[in-house]
Amino acid sequence: MLEQKTIDIIKSTVPVLEQHGEAITKTFYELMFKKHPELLNIFNHANQKQGRQQKALASTVYAAAKYIDQLDAIIPVVTQIAHKHRSLGIQPEHYPIVGEHLLLAIKEVLQDAATEEIIDAWAKAYSVIADAFIGVEKGMYEAAENQPGGWKDFKNFKVEKIVQESECIKSFYFKPADGGEITDYTPGQYISLKLTNIPGQKFTHIRQYSLSTSPNKEYYRISVKREDEINNKPAGIVSTYLHNEIQVGDLVKISAPAGDFVLEENNDKSILLLSGGVGITPMLSMLNHLADKNKKTVFIHAAINGNVHAFSNEVKQIDLANEAITSYFCYEKPTDLDKEEKRFDKEGFITADWMKTIVSDKESIVYMCGPVVFMQAMFEALIEAGFKRENIRYEFFGPAMELKEPKHA
Repeated sequence: MLEQKTIDIIKSTVPVLEQHGEAITKTFYELMFKKHPELLNIFNHANQKQGRQQKALASTVYAAAKYIDQLDAIIPVVTQIAHKHRSLGIQPEHYPIVGEHLLLAIKEVLQDAATEEIIDAWAKAYSVIADAFIGVEKGMYEAAENQPGGWKDFKNFKVEKIVQESECIKSFYFKPADGGEITDYTPGQYISLKLTNIPGQKFTHIRQYSLSTSPNKEYYRISVKREDEINNKPAGIVSTYLHNEIQVGDLVKISAPAGDFVLEENNDKSILLLSGGVGITPMLSMLNHLADKNKKTVFIHAAINGNVHAFSNEVKQIDLANEAITSYFCYEKPTDLDKEEKRFDKEGFITADWMKTIVSDKESIVYMCGPVVFMQAMFEALIEAGFKRENIRYEFFGPAMELKEPKHA
């Protein structure tokens, strides 16, 4: 337990962290990677370059300071990050390294304002926060290892099958290299791929990918979008490797499933699944599971056109086979063939007015995933259409972010 004096000092730094948080976390990563380059193996380099990792850490540090006297308030944040840490293989010995460089970064950015008293208080607070993370992660490691078919850290899987789902999305099927069983998972969860042999890369790369089919299979399936000049984005090191290099029969190290963006099994409300682009992957896992449960569900997916839209046939087959499922596709720029074959239900963008006409139950629990811009637009549209904030669940690919409240709300 922290003394009241320490708590008061930490809380007094909240305004400073709000102003200088990102500068501190940017400096933190620079200092830590300079002294411990081996830790670069753990982090997504693209997220570092884009500043998303720095923003996410700044937000976490700010929340920890704000709620230092009631850490239970940030348990959801701790749990979400702990899932990521467990899937990356973060260990207790990493925390002292993080603590040391976080304090150094605070000193460097705040300079004279970072008094000895403030640094001492933050050292004590960090110890408490680190212990909370280590405790939660210890339980997650044990649960992952001890459940049927479970394992610790990473395990070798063999690429069983590769399927081209659209112009830019491929699915990869993995089975354990030892022929053993695999652990179950909750729809919406992800696995981490640890790749150590990408040509031209000196660092190990670890990426999380949502599982894109329902549980209780003999394999895991992920579906990966290739990021390159075709979709006007910088080439993704891992996605390019998976699309261009990896072959059936190759071995890949995989973590046990993780993540807290999952279906709430004990909820009797109807479901709205809302996705954009490759954000369809966790939604597809949820849809397959909901179809098995005969749960009333509306599935809405947005894509640029039919050429890049993955799993349209799979979704429509589920829809046709289950009276409880209704699906809709929205294409921003449909091709002539899309129009000729009536592959979509709406042209342009998903709007609040359109959602009002196709989703009758505004009490539905909403799960959504997709690009950041899409997620923000959908959040605003959902609120405008009459859905309740407390019923909206979402997940970002990459470091966690917060959606902004609609201006008209």
